[in-house]
Amino acid sequence: MNIKICIAEDNYFLGKAIEEKLSFFEDITHKFTASNGAELIGKLEENSNVDIVLMDIQMPTMDGIKATEIIKNKYPQIKIIMLTVLDDDDYIFKAIKAGANGYLLKEIEAEKLHRSIIEVLGGGAPMSPSIALKTLNLLRKPLDYTSKEIDFDEIKLSKRETEILEQLSKGLKYNDIANNLIISPATVRKHIENIYKKLQVHNKMEAVLKAQKHKLI
Repeated sequence: MNIKICIAEDNYFLGKAIEEKLSFFEDITHKFTASNGAELIGKLEENSNVDIVLMDIQMPTMDGIKATEIIKNKYPQIKIIMLTVLDDDDYIFKAIKAGANGYLLKEIEAEKLHRSIIEVLGGGAPMSPSIALKTLNLLRKPLDYTSKEIDFDEIKLSKRETEILEQLSKGLKYNDIANNLIISPATVRKHIENIYKKLQVHNKMEAVLKAQKHKLI
């Protein structure tokens, strides 16, 4: 069996780390890596002979959820596994709705990633344990996760969240923001997750545009 895989990941080093995990297995061929959803779809239009996409969620230009939706409509035979650091309920809900076949966290070990790839090709839906638990909770309380209209007058961003949004609007990466604000990249990521939740967005560009539109920054 030769499993053809492509990766959608905007962080060059994380993309290389995923490639390295795949390189341990002779039955896997890495076709290409795209740095955002739009680039991924462009490459698939040139050659859609791909079995699985390992899809990041947060990417510029087009995020992984939108890309999943488009690919599933156009190439329903391609399996999509979300491979992300985000285990937020809203992202899980949107990814499943968009048609994702699995949802794994990037910290997954190479062996488990390989097993999950085999599982998804066999019709399974692999999920990291914490994601599976959250998915069960989503199924138990689906009404809590349907999109609600948000009142922007009621949104209260903390001082730190506003600072981070302003830095994002300048196109800075997480590590640069962390250095500028003298906090850890993990803290920056946590604040950004909170910002996304408050603004009901799922990528940096949407967050900045929505915050500017409603004069939050």
